[in-house]
Amino acid sequence: MSASKVRDMTQGNITEHLLKFAFPLFIGNLFQQLYNMVDSFVVGNYVGASSLAAIGTCGSLNFLFISLSMGLANGVGIIVAQYFGAGDHKGIKSTVTNAYYLIIGASFLATTVGFIYAEDILKLMNTPEDILPESTLYLSTTVFGIIFIALYNSVASVLRALGDSKTPLYFLILSSLLNVVLDLLFVLRFDMGVRGAAIATIISQAVAALVSLSYAFIKLPYYRAEKEFWKPHRGIIFHSIKLGVPMALQSSMIALSMIVLQGVVNTFGATVMAVYTISAKVDLIISQLYGAMSFALITFSGQNYGAGNAERIKAGFKRGLAIVEIYNAVMIPIVLIFSKSIVNIFVNDPEVIEIGTTALRITGIMYLFLGVIYVPRGVLNGVGDAAFSMINGITEVFCRILYSNLLTGIALIGMWGIWWAAGLTWATVSVVCILRYRFGPWRKKIASSGGSL
Repeated sequence: MSASKVRDMTQGNITEHLLKFAFPLFIGNLFQQLYNMVDSFVVGNYVGASSLAAIGTCGSLNFLFISLSMGLANGVGIIVAQYFGAGDHKGIKSTVTNAYYLIIGASFLATTVGFIYAEDILKLMNTPEDILPESTLYLSTTVFGIIFIALYNSVASVLRALGDSKTPLYFLILSSLLNVVLDLLFVLRFDMGVRGAAIATIISQAVAALVSLSYAFIKLPYYRAEKEFWKPHRGIIFHSIKLGVPMALQSSMIALSMIVLQGVVNTFGATVMAVYTISAKVDLIISQLYGAMSFALITFSGQNYGAGNAERIKAGFKRGLAIVEIYNAVMIPIVLIFSKSIVNIFVNDPEVIEIGTTALRITGIMYLFLGVIYVPRGVLNGVGDAAFSMINGITEVFCRILYSNLLTGIALIGMWGIWWAAGLTWATVSVVCILRYRFGPWRKKIASSGGSL
């Protein structure tokens, strides 16, 4: 990889580093959401609201399966960033090569479980009988794309750890545009319904994986490592597991809480399920800047942790928080004002539009707290605070389950408790994240290590 694409964040203007790194990630994340967004748009407008609900009820499950492999990929990226900050290039080679044993194994496990138990899991989520066949078909098909998502993200995490957030964007743009074309072809031209949407997504994910891997082996010397680096290294694998598994479990626990919430949503019928599907998609779009800033802070904090620079990490936290709040000041009013038009993009069902408009206004107010979560999360993950991942995941699981069951059980609130539960969960988790950043052990750890890994 050319030196111009490597970004050393241990020196230079912090705000400039974060913005230049986060912007390509933001655009890339938006394109990544096109995978399911296009599925929802095409199916919702040309197949029907019930098929849209069938796809929507699989969202949290797909997130769960993908999280297992993506968490490991992100853990690898943190280790690479720390080695880069410390100037240990042999450590980077060993991490990159050994990571694939973990990533491929986790992907195979997630795919197997998802395919075999798709219908059983959907039944446990109270999926209505009338959409169960389509939901099962969609889920049991899309799980075959997990391996491609994991491979793409493993390469992307290494590139980002080295400061290159632009190259992964190009791969995503290619696969996302391909997904649009294939969705229209399979669903509209060949009338394949939800199966066609699922197959289009898998093919697009496979292209992203193959192109990114080809680039990595051609451009990155770390992927052309000598034979000795490809031998399983217990220390590297353990280090990857130590950081990656807690992150995977954090995402998995969040996904499990979303599955529980989806079960609550399903009890209100297909119309509310369709609304929830739409609001979840909008939440994902809005949160892409948050996620981009979090990834920027992971790389920034990881490199500076490797260099032993705690004060620079603290400054990065403040700059990241300021950027997120400026973004909130722009996006929250847009969602509140244009909520009806946003819902209308996905469906033309009057009842879904009416309920969805109010639902978006409820969650739109609470984006203020959602954005706050991602800043300390990025910093703490970057410095390798594995315990935080578990704390964060457990908090979100507990709150989402508690609030959703409590609020929807109150007659005056009813189905609106679904969206209030999401907002209150974000508020609670944001407080926990800030407290962990302020009083967590990472500051003492970096001081005692002197920057050594």
